[in-house]
Amino acid sequence: MQKWFKDIFPIMDVEYDAIISNQGDISIVYKCTLPEIFTQSDENYETLHQSLIKAIKVLPKDTVLHKQDWFIRTLYSATGQTEEDSFLTNRSEKYFNGRPFLAHDSFIILTKKASSRKPASSIISNLLRPTIVPDQTINPLALDAFEDSCGQFQQILQSVGILLQRVKDDELLSNNKKGGLIERYCNLSASHESVFIKDIQFKEEFRIGSNYLQLFTLADTEHMPALCGAKAIFEKYSTDRTKFSIGFAGSLGLLLPCDHLYNQYIMIGDAQASIKKLESKRLRLQSLSNYSRENAIARDAVNEFLNECISQSRLPVRAHFNIMVWTEKKEELKDIRNQVATALAQMNAIAKQETVGAAQIWWAGIPGNAADFPMNDTFETFAEQAACFLSLETNFESCDPNEGIRFCDRLSGKPVYVDLFDAPRKQGITSNMGMLVCGTSGGGKSMTVNHILRSMHDQGSHSVIVDIGGSYKGLCELVKGYYFTYEETNPIRFNPFYIAKGDLLDTEKKESLKALLVALWKQENEKFNRSEYVALSNALSGYYEYLQNNETVFPCFNTFYEYLHAEYVGVLKGHNVKDSDFDVSNFLYVLRPYYKGGEFDYLLNAKENLELLHQPFVVFELDAIKDHPILFPVVTLIIMEMFISKMRKLPGKRKVLVIDEAWKAIAKSGMAEFLKYAFKTIRKFNGVPCVITQELDDLVSSPIIKDAIINNADIKILMDMRKFINKFDKLQDVLGLSEKAKTILLSVNKDNREIFIDLGGQVSKVYKNELCPEEYFAFTTDGRERVKVLEYAERYGSMEKGIAKLVEEMKAGRT
Repeated sequence: MQKWFKDIFPIMDVEYDAIISNQGDISIVYKCTLPEIFTQSDENYETLHQSLIKAIKVLPKDTVLHKQDWFIRTLYSATGQTEEDSFLTNRSEKYFNGRPFLAHDSFIILTKKASSRKPASSIISNLLRPTIVPDQTINPLALDAFEDSCGQFQQILQSVGILLQRVKDDELLSNNKKGGLIERYCNLSASHESVFIKDIQFKEEFRIGSNYLQLFTLADTEHMPALCGAKAIFEKYSTDRTKFSIGFAGSLGLLLPCDHLYNQYIMIGDAQASIKKLESKRLRLQSLSNYSRENAIARDAVNEFLNECISQSRLPVRAHFNIMVWTEKKEELKDIRNQVATALAQMNAIAKQETVGAAQIWWAGIPGNAADFPMNDTFETFAEQAACFLSLETNFESCDPNEGIRFCDRLSGKPVYVDLFDAPRKQGITSNMGMLVCGTSGGGKSMTVNHILRSMHDQGSHSVIVDIGGSYKGLCELVKGYYFTYEETNPIRFNPFYIAKGDLLDTEKKESLKALLVALWKQENEKFNRSEYVALSNALSGYYEYLQNNETVFPCFNTFYEYLHAEYVGVLKGHNVKDSDFDVSNFLYVLRPYYKGGEFDYLLNAKENLELLHQPFVVFELDAIKDHPILFPVVTLIIMEMFISKMRKLPGKRKVLVIDEAWKAIAKSGMAEFLKYAFKTIRKFNGVPCVITQELDDLVSSPIIKDAIINNADIKILMDMRKFINKFDKLQDVLGLSEKAKTILLSVNKDNREIFIDLGGQVSKVYKNELCPEEYFAFTTDGRERVKVLEYAERYGSMEKGIAKLVEEMKAGRT
């Protein structure tokens, strides 16, 4: 005989943001925001566990805590692409579009049983016999008292990072446009958007719509693990010296890779009545113990339970946990059973597949109907043990794609956008935007920084990169930036004298030019007096006035030198300036090599790549001149002048200064003070200083790195450090890493393209830096791959077209 669902449905109404059952039970539903998986330490799990116990104890008797966690296989949907998106952004979005992952929704449903209702069992259930609504539902004080207890429960959990948000009427109920939580459960809908009504079948096969279901329970103490705790060891990420922890029930959550629902029930009854009942059971077993050893063992077990309950103030509860899995493909059920059995085996538990009782257990899982759960499918335990089986972790959070850097979570590879700069400062996690990147050769440093810079460039940032090794040439060409390097046939060229049309010679530009001229003229041990300072100021002012009056004259060192020789010498004579005050002849003689025909006439007379201030991507590749006594100091002065100019003249723009491996040479050339200045000051100008190094000893031994950079770099990006595991303590001390951060960092695996990010010593996470093939070829530093990329770029007319063709051939298997 068929039954109409509406006639036996256990939910009477949804009012005042609460669910009222036909039996008069009141349920309040919260949406949970849980801590992110793989980010918690042993201490964090213990704190969460203790808080859960406190929260459970504030709930009144006859309350059911029903935690329902949805894990649905979902495909990642790329953000909408626009014409403004760059080549790499478009290719990246296409690459990740459709990436499968487990979407997680977590709810806590607190149900206050009606005082007049009888305990449900497999014989008596609302599914079989609906009853009249009791008086509790019309007593206004009942809901107020229950809400007060729920409010305390909510506050306790929120204090340890489990955020609870009350689910309102419109989210619980359905309408013509979306399904509510109750309907979502009954139809196993992947989201609230679904409004399809599906058939439910219990006989022969357990089915809802086209889905085949199986139910596995943890409802018998014989099937439970002998020991349980707040955490479990995750061997995959552990090392010989560190043990990586996850939640005790973590294997039943995101680590179970199939569509499933994890239901957790903790029933709080009358503690005194439970103790009294157990005392009676103990006495009965005592009297029968002489007839059976089993009775004696059972008596001792009950006695130990009662002793622990009374001596340690334990709260006795009844509990039940079940995993409901489903699939549209019947042939997948066997594999899913094996996955569930394996997940439970990791907890040292045994899976029991429910068949006859599956219908009633599923029925009790309807949000708001937990009070109708069959008590003979529960077991008696303490709140401390029951809380161990609650799911406590969720997916990584993602920020607005326009404000973050795209990485991937390490579990499924789903894209996650991470705000490294603004959000952490607003939340008080970091106090500056200094960034330190460290990793061994081949660990992925350049790939990671290239990716960060590319993302920030797309968001409108200005980047200045000082490099040794050519790691940023591909990206620079793709974004049409300026790339300065030294080759014998094409030496490095600048033009610090050039001022764009409409710009004026301001004080800052004049001071930077004076500093450059003094560096070219004087040695470090030579004095520079006040009269010489005034003379150079007047020379620069006169030169730019000369340029205004002679628009055909191109600003560069050559014309400046000619102005000095032809015009300024006469000005000095007219003012009777003595050689002891300013020896112009000596000045012209010393600077003659930089004038046309001189040894370095190319250096300060460039006629291309002039708009350094307004060019958002500039790379200085200094490998060929890092030991040159003349060129290197001049170039570093030009870099300093240019970046300071960007800092002060581009308000509202984010400025990024990246010093890759070149920091050693720069520190020797007198730029050490600038590095210290940059890390301490440029945050005030919306600047991001970044230093990259690969040597562990660099971090430990360099006073510049230790004192100026590490102390002012709240953003630390580290690669695989497992090769340093035996001497990690020193590095840990220098970087100021906590034991939690150390454990997380040592779980990083470079073969999986993983990176560790620490923000302000408070937030430590591991992400994958997975790149689409186009990004990989744009950023690669492998010699053979780089040659091939440059070859294709030349053959097809641009870096973009060359990379696109190379990837196309790679996918076709022709490369």
